[in-house]
Amino acid sequence: MIQRIDHIGIAVQSLEEALPFYTNVLKLRLLGVEEVVSQQVKVAFLELGESKLELLEPLSKESPIATFIHKRGEGIHHVALGVNTIADRIQEMEQNGIQMIDSSPRIGAAGASIAFMHPKSAHGVLYELCEKKGGETHG
Repeated sequence: MIQRIDHIGIAVQSLEEALPFYTNVLKLRLLGVEEVVSQQVKVAFLELGESKLELLEPLSKESPIATFIHKRGEGIHHVALGVNTIADRIQEMEQNGIQMIDSSPRIGAAGASIAFMHPKSAHGVLYELCEKKGGETHG
């Protein structure tokens, strides 16, 4: 069902300010930057072994990431779990009593199909199910 931790999402005020820490200090390779207008974020993916770090910068004050930073400050936002057949995984979660934020997949960064579990159903952790195009995990 769950194949691996695909990525860890980290909320930041500014990619420009945060990226040098990850690329120069931690020596992680920047894989790319893109805007996900539907989620009002600009994201940067950094390679970290078989997983990735996803830095999330809000594009507006209405962005869910802006709200998160306002309430909790910068830091870990979510853990993305790589899955195949995301629609089936969503159905399994719901059958097991997990409240889903997304009852059907939506498109996220790099064209991946994503769906979030509500943290109240996951012991306070925001988990994202993530399926890359073609059924492979996001990458």
